[in-house]
Amino acid sequence: MSKTSLPLAEVLGFEASDKRIDILRRIGEAGSISEAARGAGVSYKAAWQALETLANLAGTPLVEKAVGGSGGGGAVLTAAGLRVLQAAEAMAGARQQVLAALEHDSATGRAALALRTSMRNQFPCTVGRLQPHQGQVRVQLLLADGQAVHARITRESVQLLGLSPGLPVLALCKATALQVAARLAPTPSRNVLAGTVSRASRAASGGEVGLRLPGGVQLVGFAAAGHGLRAGQPAMAAVDEAGVVIAAAS
Repeated sequence: MSKTSLPLAEVLGFEASDKRIDILRRIGEAGSISEAARGAGVSYKAAWQALETLANLAGTPLVEKAVGGSGGGGAVLTAAGLRVLQAAEAMAGARQQVLAALEHDSATGRAALALRTSMRNQFPCTVGRLQPHQGQVRVQLLLADGQAVHARITRESVQLLGLSPGLPVLALCKATALQVAARLAPTPSRNVLAGTVSRASRAASGGEVGLRLPGGVQLVGFAAAGHGLRAGQPAMAAVDEAGVVIAAAS
C-alpha cells in the first residue's frame, strides 16, 4: 500500500466521539487486545467490533497477531495502524484549536462539526433510559419538546459511545426511513412523533414532506400517494427504532 492510499479521512472522519481510536492506541501500548479492552472499559467483543469497523473504513487491517503473545491476545499495529494513530493525534490537536477559536462549547455543536453523513434528519437529544431488549439495548432519546425517540443498538455500541442517562447526543435517521401521514399508530418497534407540516409535495404519487416538531426540530420524510397534507396542518412522522442512529460528542 502506498503512503497516499490509506483513506484517513474515512477512518477519522466519522464516529469521532467513540472509543475506537483509544482502543487502537491501547493495543499499540499494551500489545494485547484484551488489555486494551480492559483499559478502555469495554468488553473484548466490543474491542473487536471497534477494530473491524476501523479496518473496514481503512480498507486494510490495522492490527495483526503477535507471535508469542500471552493469553491468545497478543497483537501489534500494522504500518497502517500506526499511521492512523499519528493522523488521529494531529487531527485531535487541530480540532481543539478550531473549537477554541470558534468558542463553541456546546456538546451538540461539537457533534455536528464531527459528522459527515447522508442522513438528512439530525437533531439534538438527551439520553434517557437504557433498557436491555432481546440481546440489544433500547435507548430512550429525549427531545426538548418532551417527546421521546427510541433507538435499538448493540451493547457494544453503548460501550463504545459511552452512553449514559443525561448525555447530550444527536439522533439521526434517513429521510427515506421516515413515514409521514395525518395520523399514525405507534407500535412496539416504531417511533411516532407529532408536529406540523411545513411543506409537502403535491405529486400524485406522494413525495417529500417537511414536519416541524413543537420544540423547533425540522424533520424530512415521505408521504404516500393521496396523503392530502398541506402546510400548517398537524401530522405525524414514524421511523423504526432500528433506523435511528446515535452520535455522541467527544
